[in-house]
Amino acid sequence: MSQKRHPEEGKARSDANNPEDKRRRVPAFKNVVLEVMRMRSVQHLLEPILEPLIRRVVKEEVDLALRKHLTNMKWNCGKEMHASESRSLQLQFSNNLSLPVFTGTRIEGEDCSNLKVALIDALTGKIVNTGPESSAKVEIVVLEGDFDGDESDNWTLEEFKNNIVREREGKKPLLTGDVYLNLKEGDGLVGEISFTDNSSWTRSRKFRLGARVVDNSDGTRIREARTESFIVRDHRGECEYFYFILFFSCDISRLLDRDNNHLIQMLMILNDTLLFLFIIYFLCVCALMFFSFK
Repeated sequence: MSQKRHPEEGKARSDANNPEDKRRRVPAFKNVVLEVMRMRSVQHLLEPILEPLIRRVVKEEVDLALRKHLTNMKWNCGKEMHASESRSLQLQFSNNLSLPVFTGTRIEGEDCSNLKVALIDALTGKIVNTGPESSAKVEIVVLEGDFDGDESDNWTLEEFKNNIVREREGKKPLLTGDVYLNLKEGDGLVGEISFTDNSSWTRSRKFRLGARVVDNSDGTRIREARTESFIVRDHRGECEYFYFILFFSCDISRLLDRDNNHLIQMLMILNDTLLFLFIIYFLCVCALMFFSFK
């Protein structure tokens, strides 16, 4: 005859098999100690192997990062040096002077246009229209007519300064007007400027115009510009000059319109021209003698 199970016994067994009760169980102190000792023994075994490996990996990564950084620094420095060495900046007058030049008369370029100044790269010959240099401030100065530089057309900043011509004592500034201009994208137009004195008193009896940068804050060498040498005459001789040109050109044009006696008429015009030049020369000599005795 089977024994009858008590309800209390079945309830106790069901409670023992409950997973929630298993999770709530606290591990025995002995098991905890054994687990800690096992982990420490594993750590002692792996430490001599892992530590050199980790050190070597870290060192390799640090060295690689440093090499990349140094390589980038060298590349950037080399790029900047190459950019500065690959350009040779200089100013240049883009057009020629309109000759002759007289005191008190506006200095112009060919075809009665403004004189133009440009910043160019001497290696490429192109206008430099970007960067801080392309908007630099430029000054127009007067140079000695015999300022030539060396064979390669180079000069130092000191040589350029030493050849700048100043006004004579007691005279007005040699060059008056808008002697400063600002470049715009590497180009600039010279304003209204004129001479106040002739060039007869200088060592070469000629002048040149020069252009130099006056606000070069970054220290980049920008070579100055210069024009060809030219004579500056007094304003009082301007009327005589244009009268001579008009007189000579009108007579020649009338001669070319005729068909006969060309040679005779040419000789007559030449004779009148020589007589006119002799009179001008005689008057100039008399004026110089008069002022020298005064």
